[in-house]
Amino acid sequence: MKFLFYSSIHDYRQGDIQSAEFSDEFNKLCIPFENSLSEEQIDVFHKFLDCVSDTAAAEMRAAYKVGFKDGVTMMREIQD
Repeated sequence: MKFLFYSSIHDYRQGDIQSAEFSDEFNKLCIPFENSLSEEQIDVFHKFLDCVSDTAAAEMRAAYKVGFKDGVTMMREIQD
């Protein structure tokens, strides 16, 4: 039940987050680099970017969970 509750809250909050756009610096580096790659290299590069994105998302979920637990702990301390 705890996981379901957390998951529901996390998914709701995650939906409220606006998608970030790539920075100008990223575009300046990435687009010319990607244009210089072969089709096979582009596939590998996209897989690499997907791994980076998945890692960042996992870190955000973990940070949210820790922050949520800290918030609950603070609320408990206030009520005591």
